[in-house]
Formats: sequence, C-alpha cells, structure tokens
Amino acid sequence: MIVIAHLSDIHIGATPESVARTAAVMRYLDAIPGDLDAVLVTGDIADHATREEYETAAKLLASRHPVLVGPGNHDVRREFRRSLLGEEPADGPVNQVLRTGRAVYAMCDSAIPGRNEGHLDDETLAWLEGVLDGTDLPVFVAFHHPPVKLHGPPCDGIRLHETARLEELLAGRSNVPAVLVGHAHTAAATSFAGRPLLVGGGVVSTLTLPWEGGTSFDNCVDFGLPPLIAFHVLDDEGRMTTHYRAVIP
Repeated sequence: MIVIAHLSDIHIGATPESVARTAAVMRYLDAIPGDLDAVLVTGDIADHATREEYETAAKLLASRHPVLVGPGNHDVRREFRRSLLGEEPADGPVNQVLRTGRAVYAMCDSAIPGRNEGHLDDETLAWLEGVLDGTDLPVFVAFHHPPVKLHGPPCDGIRLHETARLEELLAGRSNVPAVLVGHAHTAAATSFAGRPLLVGGGVVSTLTLPWEGGTSFDNCVDFGLPPLIAFHVLDDEGRMTTHYRAVIP
C-alpha cells in the first residue's frame, strides 16, 4: 500500500497567517506514526516569488518524509530554483521526478510566466513521456492547474488549457493511478483521461463555490476555514482512495 500526502497553495507571504498554517500542516505530517511514501506540494509556494518567501518555504517544507515541490502561477522559475531548490537559476520549465522503491512521482511545470492560466509545453510533455516510458512502477502525474472545469468560476477560467495532447499521452497508461493538481483551493475529485483527478485543498485559504456564495475572486476567498491535507492511498489491488484532513493552525 502506498500513502501520499498532498497539499497545495501555501502562498507564503500572502497573509500573516500563511507561515503558521503551513507549519501546522507540516507538524501534523511529521507527527503521524506511519511513514509516507511522498509529500507532494502542487504549486503556489510563494505569493510574491521573493527570495525571502522561498527561503521561508524551504524551511517549512523540510520533513522526515520525501517531499516534492512544484511551481504554480504565483511562482517565478529562476527564484524558485535558486532559493527553494538550491539550483542554478534558469527560465525553462521546472519539471522534477521523485523515485521511491514503490512508485514514481512526476511533477510537471504547468505555469506560464506572467500569466495565471496553465499550459504544458512541448518540452514538458516530452519529459513526461520519457518518465512514463522509463518505468514499470506506478507513476503519479502532478502539476498545478486542473485540466478540467471544477465548477468554481474564478478558477475555471484560469485552468490548464489545450489538454488534448496530455489526455492522449495518459490514455491507456495502466501505470498512472491518478493525476494530482492544486490551484483551485478546494478539495475535489473528478476524472481526466480515464484516470482519477484529485485536487488538493488550499493551505492558505479555501475558495467557496457558487452555491456557497463564491461567484468571483472578491467574494469567494475564505481565510478562516482550516488548511487541508489529502492522503491518497493506492492499495495492492490498484484502487485509489482519498482521505481529506483539516488541520487547526
């Protein structure tokens, strides 16, 4: 059985509480008795993409569990690489892979520099195809922007667009148990390319839905609801189960 913790949208620097909320989530994960196969953080790490925000995030996200962090639309690739990953700055997509003894985690960069909507470019799709072809282990595909509408108007307009090539790449891949995304600041589950599409809830805030009164960015952001963690479980029969946990800061 593989157990993954999935969190998203910590937005360090967005509010005075962003650090405390992220710290509470990571304390919770480090305090659980069992070992996690991976902790995946699907984007929007720093709110303003400053060095200080990334350095703070790096300290907060350090864990006894393996951690893989990807960028979102609030992140800037050069500073993300330099201050969070400790790499040389570069402008190309920040695509990363984590390999454990039981699974592979492919974190794709779906951000478009300077814009809020998402896109997977040719370089990223070719990289992902290579990861998928290079192993017989389960491959969890992760990125920031949901590739389908989630019925939350503010984020649906800035989701991942031009998804046909990704859908074609994933279709028929029996070793892809799920696609994991963030961006929407709401816990959700649907499907894409015949696979479960699992959305990690927001850490810094939650976006309320139209039937809850959330119809625009001005009235849908709730900073009072607690941060969420998703635990994704792949059992020995190949079935995915997701549990969501609210963490009180």
